[in-house]
Amino acid sequence: MLRVLTLSSLFPDATRPNFGVFVERQTLGLAALPDVAVRVVAPIGLPPFPLYRQPRYAPLAGLPLAESWKGLTLERPRFVNVPATGGRFHAALLARALVPVLTRIRAEFTFDVIDASFFFPDGPAAVALGKRFGVPVSIKARGADIHHWGNAPATAPQVRAAALTADGLLAVSEAMRGDLIALGAPAEKVRVHHTGVDQARFAPGDRDAAKARLGVTGPLVVSVGALIARKGHAIVIDAVARLAGVSLLIAGDGPDRSGLQARIDAAGVGDRVRLLGSVPHDDLPALLGAADVMALASSSEGLANAWVEALASGTPIVITDAGGAAEVVDRPAAGRIVARTVEGFAQGIAAVLAEAPDVAAVRAAAARFTWERNAEALRAHMARLVERYSQTRSG
Repeated sequence: MLRVLTLSSLFPDATRPNFGVFVERQTLGLAALPDVAVRVVAPIGLPPFPLYRQPRYAPLAGLPLAESWKGLTLERPRFVNVPATGGRFHAALLARALVPVLTRIRAEFTFDVIDASFFFPDGPAAVALGKRFGVPVSIKARGADIHHWGNAPATAPQVRAAALTADGLLAVSEAMRGDLIALGAPAEKVRVHHTGVDQARFAPGDRDAAKARLGVTGPLVVSVGALIARKGHAIVIDAVARLAGVSLLIAGDGPDRSGLQARIDAAGVGDRVRLLGSVPHDDLPALLGAADVMALASSSEGLANAWVEALASGTPIVITDAGGAAEVVDRPAAGRIVARTVEGFAQGIAAVLAEAPDVAAVRAAAARFTWERNAEALRAHMARLVERYSQTRSG
């Protein structure tokens, strides 16, 4: 029996059901394997007292410290996030808060390996905890955890040190693997671990009927992602504004919402461009299945789940050359990789709409992305780390 302690500060909770849903799904897949036992620690960072009583933090502070989450045994310990420090102390404070938690867990669940499912602050904290408890550590790089924290002055040295000293590393794409190696991680430590998609839920259906339920007629573009500058929603809005008769629905929420709405209003396209707000992940299959194109103008990504979820739904994608884009758009039916400009997206969307690729051919591009394959690869990776660690210690 392989006993895995999954550590992830990116994990859904009752107040944020979409937060890190891909980490949740990966963990559920691993725990479902018959020869694997999993415990989950999903720490919550809060500012020092009395700041955590502010309305934005109060819902998180009120979450239970332990619960059963979709069959997983899960704990949500708190750790201190010191404001205005650029994250400099996040990992150290996280590690300190987790020592008593993991000591208690280890008394009843002798975990063989720590699986840090997000690189910062989880990765550096996991390395320190692995040394303390005498177990190997794996860290997964997903995107912003490397692109932001791996370059921010206050945290970059910690990210690099964790990449060098972890027993194993996972990357969501070949491009992300290259980014880790560029940070100094030994190439032989880094394995590509693609995301999965629920092929049964994300599947082609009656597109016209799905559009009708959304109140849309004619060509439909959908974009999925937080309303932040990095996702490039303004570019897609301006691109669709140039395409007469094309509608755009954007699923996501974030600090740029008011600015994006103002942009829609100024362009006079409010009748065909709408911000949907945060859409539950369970509702995404219907939304993506209604779209003729999924467009996302990200400045950086690892390998976006929305890309493969769209393809599995039979919806081609128009995206930037970010992260693992070329690993996903590997055939004409999958869509287009375009420049991160309004003109690039307008032309790319128009081209895909004009060609209307075969739905089955689009879906085939996502066939290799399954949660079953993801879970098997994760188990094999963790088992190798445990075996090598045991051999090193015994030798």
